[in-house]
Amino acid sequence: MNGEDQFIEQKSLRIVTGRRADWKELAKECVCFANARGGTILIGIEDGAMEPPEGQIIPRDLPGKIQKRIGELTVNVTVATEIKTATNGAEYIELRVLRSHSAASTTDGRYFIRISDDCKPLVGDGVLRLLEERSAEPWETLTSLQVPRDRYDPEKLGAFIQGIRDSERVKPSVKEKSDFELLDHYLLASGPWLTNLGMLCVGRSSDRARLGSAPVIQFIKYDESGNKVNKLVWDDHTLSPMELVEAVWQGIPDFQEYYELPNGLFRQHLPLYDEVVVRELLVNALVHRPYTQRGDIFLNLYHDRLEIVNPGLLPLGVTPRNILHITVRRNEHLARVFHDLKLMEREGSGYDKIYEVLLSQGRPVPELKEGPDRVEVTIRRRVLKPEVIDFITKADQTFQLTQRERITLGLLAQHEALTARELADCLNLEHTGALTSWMGRLQELNLVQQSGRTRATRYFIEPTLLRRMDFSGQTTLKRIEPHRLRALVIEDLKRYPGSAIGDIHRRIGTEINRRRIKRTIEGLVKDRVVHYKGEKRGRRYWVSE
Repeated sequence: MNGEDQFIEQKSLRIVTGRRADWKELAKECVCFANARGGTILIGIEDGAMEPPEGQIIPRDLPGKIQKRIGELTVNVTVATEIKTATNGAEYIELRVLRSHSAASTTDGRYFIRISDDCKPLVGDGVLRLLEERSAEPWETLTSLQVPRDRYDPEKLGAFIQGIRDSERVKPSVKEKSDFELLDHYLLASGPWLTNLGMLCVGRSSDRARLGSAPVIQFIKYDESGNKVNKLVWDDHTLSPMELVEAVWQGIPDFQEYYELPNGLFRQHLPLYDEVVVRELLVNALVHRPYTQRGDIFLNLYHDRLEIVNPGLLPLGVTPRNILHITVRRNEHLARVFHDLKLMEREGSGYDKIYEVLLSQGRPVPELKEGPDRVEVTIRRRVLKPEVIDFITKADQTFQLTQRERITLGLLAQHEALTARELADCLNLEHTGALTSWMGRLQELNLVQQSGRTRATRYFIEPTLLRRMDFSGQTTLKRIEPHRLRALVIEDLKRYPGSAIGDIHRRIGTEINRRRIKRTIEGLVKDRVVHYKGEKRGRRYWVSE
């Protein structure tokens, strides 16, 4: 057993047995899961326990009784029950709740939804949003425009099929399917018709425009006085959502600009707006927007910040306070396409990655606001503390920190000190007890110090450590920063032009992984700093003029 989380709930056997059986409470939990993404209720395992009590035997008629009572007390809830045996030989009931495609409720008209590991009631506008988002059939799979399945864009379909077959995220059994079968597998087609998702991803531009809610992106640049100085628009529907991400990133020249920071004998290049952050925010805007609602995506660039404005509200159950910890897919099938094509990270990791990148660059975390009909994310351009950049990099290379440890260390490095409550607020945690998993090994490694106890607990980084970055650990080129490795490769090729990778690797340092040397050289070639002649083992490199 793994304990309770977003998809698992544990209940005592008393909830379904005896005079005090609380069937309404169990029905409420089933409605919560059905309106979220489904889940499992383990009946017969107490809260906080890892296994059922030893010797516990489940009556054979109880699973059937549970299914019957849940059917009597709920609407649009489908469950399956099964008796399971734990490792200690005791029995418990696994009650699986399927995700409902229509709004689920109790028979007395109450609505609930699962958020993290809590069951939250829905009232007023929340119920209306649930009814809107849970129509009988998802927007993605509708075929109401009746566009024939063979009326696709050959180039877009070819790129999609090739991307799927080249992706290591796709199972071999899926790659073996024919082009016709892949359309059905990813729900791009249904029977003789293309679905809305199919028109969006591989359809012709004329059919994509007929959808009415196909994404349109506007980029507007303002000067320091707030006057518009540049505008770019992607509104002709010639690009699929997957192509829009690359087109926007490459088409806005401001995204290619960078700071040049002094770093000893080297110069460190820091982008004004990091590519990972911008792409992740674009993907979020395209994948999680409500396609039943019209409205353009705006990228508003000011002298000190970038604002990305998306029409519609956050998915039901997600708020600016819990977005770092909650995973909800509004458009499940489009999200699967983006994931399998390697255009987005694994589920639920997008905002974590944004936090990690911004904090490692000494920048503030993103600011998220939800208006009456839109969601706005603001990314600040300025670097609060340039010294944080090297500090996080060297700490990570020395101790191989986890993502949560890097995020927490980045927050503390930007502040002189934070109380436990302040740190929990920065991480959008409901209580300070949840800090343990985010703090990780930081205190054991002496990267973070603590003073005080309980409510007076303060966490901080010793100022001398932040200045000197004197980490215990053997000095080795294995942990060399990427920009220094690039500089070493360039300097080596200036001295020894026409060298092979093996020669460069041997001269710079064999303790560095050869694949890392290869990736660095490939990056230099892509940036046209280095060029080559020959192929495979005969390839030789020179510094470009």
